[in-house]
Order: sequence, then C-alpha cells, then structure tokens
Amino acid sequence: MHLPKAELHLHIEGTLEPELAFALAERNGVTLPYATTEELRAAYQFDDLQSFLDLYYALMAVLRTEDDFAELADAYLARAAAQGVRHAEIFFDPQAHTARGVPIGTVIEGLGRALERSEETHGVSTQLILCFLRDLSAESALGTLDAAKPYLHRISAVGLVSAEVGHPPAKFREVYEAATALGLRKVAHAGEEGPPEYIREALDILGVERVDHGLRCMEDPELVTRLVADRVPLTLCPLSNVRLRTVDKLTDHPLPAMLAAGLHCTVNSDDPAYFGGYAGDNFDAVRDALALDPEQLRTLARNSFEAAFLDHDEERRARYLAEVEAYAFD
Repeated sequence: MHLPKAELHLHIEGTLEPELAFALAERNGVTLPYATTEELRAAYQFDDLQSFLDLYYALMAVLRTEDDFAELADAYLARAAAQGVRHAEIFFDPQAHTARGVPIGTVIEGLGRALERSEETHGVSTQLILCFLRDLSAESALGTLDAAKPYLHRISAVGLVSAEVGHPPAKFREVYEAATALGLRKVAHAGEEGPPEYIREALDILGVERVDHGLRCMEDPELVTRLVADRVPLTLCPLSNVRLRTVDKLTDHPLPAMLAAGLHCTVNSDDPAYFGGYAGDNFDAVRDALALDPEQLRTLARNSFEAAFLDHDEERRARYLAEVEAYAFD
C-alpha cells in the first residue's frame, strides 16, 4: 500500500535479506551455514522471539564495514520508499556489533552515510535511534551510550530491545536518565512478551514518549485509559506478532479493538526481512485480515506522522499529514 506513512518501529539489522547476506558474506570472507539464499530464507521460520533472535544475531556476522552498513540501510530505504514510507526512524543495535569487534563508529558512520542522502535519493526523511540490548547489563548500556557521544549529531533517541521477559525496563533507569541529560528522545519495547506492568515501568521509570509494541496493554483497562488520555503512541508490528506467536493468526489481532478504544496506534514492520513484509505489506495485511476501511487506514497513517519525532520541523510534519489527507484509495 502506497498510503504515505512514517515507519517508527524498524530494526535495520532486521532488513538483511538473504541475497544481501550472501553478497556481504562473500565480500567479507564469512562462511554462512546455508548453501543457498533459498535455504537461508527457509530458515526464517521461528517458534518464538528467542529462536528468531538466535538467527538474527548469527547473521550479523556479515556486517563488518561502513560500506556494509550503508548498503544495508540504503536497501531498506529503497524498499520502504516503494511502499509509501516518507519518514523512517530507524533502530540499530550497537552492542551486537561491538561485541564482535566492529567499532561503534563504523556502525554509526556507515548508517549515517545512507541516511544523510536518503531524502535526495529516496524521498524519505530519517532519524536514527540507538537501542540497548535488555538481556545485557545496565553497565553495558551505559558504556554504549558513552561510546556513542562523539556521534550524537547522528542520533535522535534511545530505545530498549531484545528478549523482554525477565528484563524489566526499571533495570535501565540510569542509562535513560543519562540519555535525557544528553537531550535524546526515549522509546522502549514493552508489552510484547512482557506484562502490562512493563509498559507502566517504561512510562514512569524510563520516561518514554512512545511504547514499541504495547500489545498487552489491552489486558489492563486502567492502563488503556491512561494511554488514551495521554495520547501515548504504540508502534504495533502485526506481521511480527504473528510470526513470533504473540498473536496466533492475523485475524485475531487486537488492532481494531485498540483503535476503537482510542489508542494512538501505528503500524510498522519491525524486522521485515524475517517477518514477511515491509511497512506497506503490513498495511495491506491488516486491511485484508481485519477488514479495516480506508478511514481506519488513514488514521493509522496520520497517527504515524503525529507520533514521529518531528517537533523540530513542524512544517515537514504538516506536509506529510497533508499527503495522508489527499491520498485517494483505489
């Protein structure tokens, strides 16, 4: 679907398509445990979040140089633009790269090269969100933020990602306080696998402005009331929810109920190479599976631009919103 939209929940490492993985592996002398791209794509089947993460981190071995990261981001931006994305706020996981010997500057400068030419090349404005791996220590997160300080001109916000259960947001209070002091915006994954209480912690302890996923808020009516009253954006990822078994099938997804409740929902792709679709594909999927009408789809697109970190450029936000209102559905 080409409806203009912002993508606010996108892991750049999760856009690594099998063809690019093999090309980078050959370039960097990395041997993948798969004979063909077809065999690798067949491996993109998961029982749960952890089985996905195991493959996700293993394939990162092909990413070594600035050129690799620039090529990865450029490939995503081309696909996103073709599906109507006009603005993308992109997550990256520096700890997953520094742990295998890739300097944080290599990651950020490589991604930054693609992002700084994105508007001219793809017509997509961008921001970069540095994410902490929640299954690592809080000290590691603090060290990562410190290492990123020379590159803060390229970073808009911080986020919290990876396996949620057993790693509550409160664990990262100190690093979020440090990020606030540096003037960075704040988001966090909460309420995907973790309970509604994790959403409360993300809001009250970390001070996040958006909740990534947030699906399980529906189990807590008081929390829903609060999220509606405060207009807290939720960056939902429907195809991801199905592939990771958070939702059994797309027709069971609570998105219609969430919209009916007045929640500030957006639709995003999460890790599209692994989960079967980019942003427009997710819009198509929820339209078809959940019988969303054009105005509901327009609301989701409008919400995405309203939730974007574009406070510094309200003229741009207004322009994007006007594109949403002018869009003619087939």
